[in-house]
Order: sequence, then C-alpha cells, then structure tokens
Amino acid sequence: MSGSLLLIEDDPSISEMIEGYLVKEGYRITTVNDGGDAMRVFAKQSYDLVLLDLMLPNVNGLDLLQKFREQSRVPILILSAKDGEVDKALGLRFGADDYIAKPFSLLELAARVSASIRRATQYAETKTPEEPGNSLLAVGELIIDPNNFMVTKRGEEIKLTAKEFQILKLFVQHPTRVYTKALLYQLVWNEQYYGDENVINVHMRRLREKIEDDPSNPRYIRTLWGIGYRLGDL
Repeated sequence: MSGSLLLIEDDPSISEMIEGYLVKEGYRITTVNDGGDAMRVFAKQSYDLVLLDLMLPNVNGLDLLQKFREQSRVPILILSAKDGEVDKALGLRFGADDYIAKPFSLLELAARVSASIRRATQYAETKTPEEPGNSLLAVGELIIDPNNFMVTKRGEEIKLTAKEFQILKLFVQHPTRVYTKALLYQLVWNEQYYGDENVINVHMRRLREKIEDDPSNPRYIRTLWGIGYRLGDL
C-alpha cells in the first residue's frame, strides 16, 4: 500500500513511532505537532488520509476536524488517548471516518489506514450501472448527483461526508429496501459488523440533521424499531 498521509500528533515519541512504521509500509508521511501549523499544511497539499490526535496545542483536534470537513472529504482517522463513548461519538459526529484509541498496535493502525484509503478510492472511482452519464437522483426536495458527490435541497448544497453521502445514495437508489444496521455497515464500511451500534447511530443522526427539516421527526430516512431503516414514503 502507498499514499500520502498527514500525521498530526504533538507527542514526539508517538509521532516518530508511527512515522517510522508507516514509512516502512510504503507511505509518505508529513508530520505536524501543532494545530495551527496543521491548518496551514493541510491547505497547501492534498493527502490520501489524515491521522489526527485530539489533544493538540493552539487548535484542538475536534476544531481541526470540523475545519477539514468544510474543505475536503479526505478520510480522517482519529488517534486519541480519550476512549470514552462521548469522545468517540463527537469525533464521528464531526466527520471522522474511523477512531483508534491509544495505546494501539502499529499493525492495527496500518490495517485501518489501508482500509480507509481503499474505501475512499473505491468510492471515488466506482460508478454503478444506476449512475450513467450525468444522471441525477431525486427524492422529496433532495437532488443527489452521484458523479459529483453533491446533494442539494431547495437549490442549496448540503455538505455531506463520504460516508453520509454513501448512506443517503444507498437509500435513494433502493427506496423499498429495509437495511439492518449490520447490512448498512457491511455495504458502506465494507467490513464485518460486530455490533458497534454507536458508529451507525452517530452517522444516521448526523445525516438526518443535515437533510431533514425536523431531525426528531424524519421524513427521508425512517427508523423501523428493532429492524433497521428504510427510505420514507415521500
């Protein structure tokens, strides 16, 4: 595997350990140890993935995450000593693609980096038979452009992360299908589901907050309690 990674980590020992291992795996690493510097570096170059620590000087990791998401859909993997459900949920809510808590094995980190880049690459390059030419998908007041990864509502663009876009497109392309959390995870994350409902719940809540007029009473994506989700009858 190869690719260009931005590593944002303020602990020199951890940073050197990660960089040394991933360079041996074939990656090109740019290392930054300060939140302010990270913003400047990110703006100057494109990366295949960002490794982001939450506890940073000057600009914290969650603020960086939100700023990055305003500019890019690059995969972001959070590295943090914080392992609580709240911190994990916040990271996913603000647009992170994955989360790994310290201490972690370098083997697992490399596997997650590889999987995140592979998913992003496949997502960007794959066009299904339902996406010929410049065809658009429409449901209610939403217009989905699969080829340009854009969603608009009443003419205004809605900024979705790659995962949010994949979830929405899946429902719109198959309006009568019911998706269990396990099936949704397998189709969007391309990984076996091990019962981590928090990941699905956070992404669904975040997507609803962006596309629904009233997220507490959703019209576009309905919850079938005890079963899963399906597109609403619009």
